[in-house]
Amino acid sequence: MTIDYHDNDRHIYESELRALLPARLFDAHVHLFDAASRLPGTTWPPKSCGLKFGGAFTRAAYLDWAKTWLPEQELHLNSFGWPARDQDRDRAATYSGAISDNRRFFGLALVAPADPIAAVRARVETNGLVGYKPYLDFVEGKSAAEITIADLLSPAQLDYANERGLAIMLHIPRPGRLTDPLNQSQMVALCRRYPRARIIFAHIGRAYYLRNVRGGLDGIAACPNAYLDTAMVNHEGVLAYAFRHFPLDRILVGSDAPIACLRGKSVEINNQYAYLMGEDYEIGTSIHDTGGAIQFTSFYYEQLRGILLAAESAGLTPAQVADIFFNNAHKLFSAIIGPQGPLPTGALTP
Repeated sequence: MTIDYHDNDRHIYESELRALLPARLFDAHVHLFDAASRLPGTTWPPKSCGLKFGGAFTRAAYLDWAKTWLPEQELHLNSFGWPARDQDRDRAATYSGAISDNRRFFGLALVAPADPIAAVRARVETNGLVGYKPYLDFVEGKSAAEITIADLLSPAQLDYANERGLAIMLHIPRPGRLTDPLNQSQMVALCRRYPRARIIFAHIGRAYYLRNVRGGLDGIAACPNAYLDTAMVNHEGVLAYAFRHFPLDRILVGSDAPIACLRGKSVEINNQYAYLMGEDYEIGTSIHDTGGAIQFTSFYYEQLRGILLAAESAGLTPAQVADIFFNNAHKLFSAIIGPQGPLPTGALTP
């Protein structure tokens, strides 16, 4: 695998990141998958970022990438497969289990609401996983705009997560995202009805611009089993708002790699956001710098910049920064395993 790293990237690490990043980083939101996780006969869309790494993004590939981009950091991970309908969810769970040791590397199963609870139990328990990742694309019979949080998992799947105290990585739906009134009520209701499940609201509730996060965290902040991850959020104002208005011990750093390994930056435009892309891949609402006017670094570095600037703006102490970068996620996922020790795991192959 070719590591795309330039002198400008090295300068950013040395001048902006190296002295401020802790020695250990816990990336709580990573897509790791091998080529066998795809359903037979399916192919990647022509501009999918999955093609950047040859149609697979394995644990070994990510750690190799990180050796160059984060040379002084030890990465710990919570990973799950690529959440698309053309993925084999059973095979993806097998791979997630094979690369997880429930000490440094943890994994989630991909789950569709139509999956029988027996199949979900088998994915989690056979592979030693700590929870699951539902996704909008797994919901059948509704358009993306019609999907609600209540559609993402079945009652039996939620009961099982609550019974086991599992993590649920939730990518909330609906165009209004965090500030949508239905989302707000369902987020709180979910946390209260299933108090032993750990509900992680990914991407700070998909709030990539400031207006979308203001006033949106109060309900779930009061729920002790609600967490946020910062995946793909590089907006300093959004991050600082979360640091000021949500319990710091329930904020996790996530990258959304391999998407985060692309060159680009999420930008706020007139109370909207778009991904300004330095590479010819499609991720959500993308605007491409076809003329090469901008010298980009990775989304990953832009996220780290945003977190560090927001931490300074919010007045966080070095200990609080270390908690957000590592301790909070390590404590959360280790607690799911519990004092009885790791759940059964796979062969721990790359």
